[in-house]
Amino acid sequence: MKTVLLVVLIGFIGLHVSVFGRDIFKHRKDLGDESMPISIGIGFITDFFDTLGIGAFAPTTLLVKVTRQLDDDRKLPGTLNVSHALSCLLEALIFITVVKVEPLTLFLLVASATVGSWIGSRYVTGLPEQRVQFVMGLALIVTAILMTLKQTGMINILGEGNIATGLTGVKLIIGIVGNFALGALMTMGVGLYAPCMAMVYMLGLSPLVAFPIMSASCAALMPVASINFIKTNEYARKLSLGITIGGIIGVIIAAKFVTGLDITALTLIVIVVIIFTGLTYLQKSYKTKVARNV
Repeated sequence: MKTVLLVVLIGFIGLHVSVFGRDIFKHRKDLGDESMPISIGIGFITDFFDTLGIGAFAPTTLLVKVTRQLDDDRKLPGTLNVSHALSCLLEALIFITVVKVEPLTLFLLVASATVGSWIGSRYVTGLPEQRVQFVMGLALIVTAILMTLKQTGMINILGEGNIATGLTGVKLIIGIVGNFALGALMTMGVGLYAPCMAMVYMLGLSPLVAFPIMSASCAALMPVASINFIKTNEYARKLSLGITIGGIIGVIIAAKFVTGLDITALTLIVIVVIIFTGLTYLQKSYKTKVARNV
């Protein structure tokens, strides 16, 4: 199963490089006005800490806002998925050394998340800016709550005593539907790791099998979701390219040198800032709605 999974992930790398690369080459003379050094820095920082367990979507949203690298919020969901796809795939290739999970469970949950991302990305690309601002605001606050639960160990408690490595019957159906929803939500900016972890724990799976399911789901769904975002031009090309470059470097360094770093304090700071950023997006959404109705 490990070999099959690695082959599939490598295939997704080829798919993403092909689609993303062609679009970048096609628009090489007009990639955008974003700063490449800042974009690379954002990618390095966010994927460095994503490899350590903080997550990438919310911190990227925060840094993009602080550095004023994106002036169209409608392109934020697409930028997040396109820019972090390769780094997520790389993380999966590095860390999935032994997949201790029942093959059918792994396949169906990953497939459902991938289908969810495809459908979700088609929906998100048609949203107006005010709706995207609202969704991103909620996504950031939900992410902060889940990060807090994870940081305090409340999510891990759900997995205590679990020994199952696969799902059957009703639990398998719940897992498929749940991961489908999480795949769709990820295209809107809601990270998959924490909610997926909580779901598989509540379904009785061993904590040992949570990471293969989470990492493989993200690695598979992001390139698929990116196709729609790229096709509809709903992402920032230069920003995504820079984040991709910096992200790959960040993952390699984090995985090789500092996987044991204590990031508790940093995570708590990130949570506070993410909540503030989420509230800011909700405020922007409200102002946009009011201005539109005037």
